[in-house]
Amino acid sequence: MNGTGTVRVGLVGCGGIAQGKHIPNLLKKQGAEIAAISDVRGGQYLARVCAQYGLTGVKLCADYREVLADPGISAVHICTPNASHARITIEALDAGKHVMCEKPMASSLEEAEAMVAAARRSGRKLTICANNRFTPAMWYLKQRCAAGELGEIYFAKAHCVRRRGVPVWGDFLDVDKQGGGPVLDLGTHALDLALWMMDNYRPQKVTGRLFYKLGPKGSQANPYGTWDPERFTVEDSGFAMIEMENGAMIWLETSWALNTRDERPVSVTLCGTLAGSDVTDGLTINTERGGRLVDEAVVLSPRTIPFYEPEQAYGPQLEISQWIDSLRTGGQPVVRPEEMYTVQKIIQAVYDSSRSGESVYL
Repeated sequence: MNGTGTVRVGLVGCGGIAQGKHIPNLLKKQGAEIAAISDVRGGQYLARVCAQYGLTGVKLCADYREVLADPGISAVHICTPNASHARITIEALDAGKHVMCEKPMASSLEEAEAMVAAARRSGRKLTICANNRFTPAMWYLKQRCAAGELGEIYFAKAHCVRRRGVPVWGDFLDVDKQGGGPVLDLGTHALDLALWMMDNYRPQKVTGRLFYKLGPKGSQANPYGTWDPERFTVEDSGFAMIEMENGAMIWLETSWALNTRDERPVSVTLCGTLAGSDVTDGLTINTERGGRLVDEAVVLSPRTIPFYEPEQAYGPQLEISQWIDSLRTGGQPVVRPEEMYTVQKIIQAVYDSSRSGESVYL
């Protein structure tokens, strides 16, 4: 940061996620400045990005190491392909930069552990993008959980179930390049929400099962188009039971293709000693009051009145804003690397458990 408290940010990688999320929301954030952008596609490509977003006075770098070497840059946002996340994050932290890294955290548990170690060693802040925390429903629900309104949350369901929703582009279906299917792609987000709401990061036992049933069949009903069954080498659905050290339990359910009508977006169902919650039909808090069972529907989009529009900033704007605020004030980022490391450890255990047919003890 400079003397005025402005966070000068360097972007590493200027593809879709940088242009669709990071650049526009950094431009909206007071106290943040885009100081440099880098991409392997080089100067002409970067110049077009600057022109598109009206960026001026920005350093353009074909090599991201120029961004890391700039002493005037205090934070780096890493928006590169997944396989390079850990390497560039560690280099940036060791160069004295705070780091926001796009998800997934890393390609392996060992890489994720090395990222956490680098953050501790450098004394710099590291956060991983967990965008589902910042939706209006999940952000509100977290405040209620933190206030103790649900009591002790001892059972949760982490959902992301698609009847048909197989991504057919890129390497999503290639286990060698992607590493996994919906458990990795969707389960990471759902599990993160459950652990965050429960504020419980001490897993003890994981029992998981992966299924490869519908991928080999193909589908004309897939909204993203049909796929080549021979190239579908990841699971099409996966489920797990996670037991925590304190006895709490989490049921994880994910699918890209599953013959069910019970489809669910990335979300959680929570059961606590004082109340529960679900998003089956909008966010609802369920409890008992005056001798009756009560369902309280949460209004997340309040009606407006003439000449007044309530200020609401959720999703990517809130995610970027909270991160920049943590750097300016010295506070903690909303998403801590140790939390995402635990998520990755559990997800890896789901795959290991399914492969061995045995429960994995952590």
